[in-house]
Amino acid sequence: MVDKHSVEVTNCFSVPHNESEDEVAVDMEFAKNMYELHKKVSPSEIILGWYATGHDITEHSVLIHEYYSREAHSPIHLTVDTSLQNGRMSIKAYVSAPMGVPGKTMGVMFTPLTVKYIYYDTERIGVDLIMKTCFSPNRVIGLSSDLQQVGSASARIQDTLGMVLQYAEDVLSGKVSADNTVGRFLMDLINQVPKISPEDFETMLNSNINDLLMVTYLANLTQSQIALNEKLLSL
Repeated sequence: MVDKHSVEVTNCFSVPHNESEDEVAVDMEFAKNMYELHKKVSPSEIILGWYATGHDITEHSVLIHEYYSREAHSPIHLTVDTSLQNGRMSIKAYVSAPMGVPGKTMGVMFTPLTVKYIYYDTERIGVDLIMKTCFSPNRVIGLSSDLQQVGSASARIQDTLGMVLQYAEDVLSGKVSADNTVGRFLMDLINQVPKISPEDFETMLNSNINDLLMVTYLANLTQSQIALNEKLLSL
């Protein structure tokens, strides 16, 4: 729970199930055992809901959602579009609400929620690497070296700066109408950039690169020592 208006989903595990035309069978014992094991690793995490692969809600969603209503208050239902219907793996979230005439047949209505993706920089590197396999004929791609990653990041920054400069020039020439929101964002961004001379920046960059090379060298040296030690022990 982040606050009273939002929750954060940080983990998940899959639960086997079988679907037919009129019913769905979920391995409840498997789900219970997995949750007990998960609590040993992350005792502070609780069940918030459940997820399913697909781009939309199905008739079986109501049955599964009914079970998780006993496990969590107002459970969340996530749909993960692994078929890439819109060219991307979109994730949608829903909560259920009863609907119908009191005392008569009642139904369930799923209301969509706002979904925001939050990730760490290390996770972004992994996702970007996986996305590159889309452009590889054999769907395989190797890890980039530290220097290649720095070069790729610099190229992305250069492309982004080119887009910003082009937008500013278009606004000044009257080709594009000015947007106050974009202007304030750019102003805040510029104010966050530290004022440093080119010479000091070059010195700082070279120092950081030297530190990175030293760490890489020590890591490779340690790996070689471990491999040599394993060889000696196996003799």
